[in-house]
Amino acid sequence: MSARIYQRPKNAMQSGRARLGDWILDFAPSAARLADPLMGWTGSGDTQSQVQLTFGSLEEAQAYAAKYGIEAEVHAVPPRRLKIQSYADNFR
Repeated sequence: MSARIYQRPKNAMQSGRARLGDWILDFAPSAARLADPLMGWTGSGDTQSQVQLTFGSLEEAQAYAAKYGIEAEVHAVPPRRLKIQSYADNFR
């Protein structure tokens, strides 16, 4: 069983910074999704892909993965870069 650990990215429509510090553990899909022959909907019998665990820190998420023998890959968040500009720069 493998998983990935990452920090929730900021949504483009989001101005606040709530829940950005949370770390998420997502399980990788273990079975391919198949189309249902009758309805044509895609689905699979893999219920682990629906599970998303939230942790307060990276260490907690890694400890959980180690405790249950889950191979976890950590995806780092790129550093936040601010473009500081004044209102007058809009008219230059």
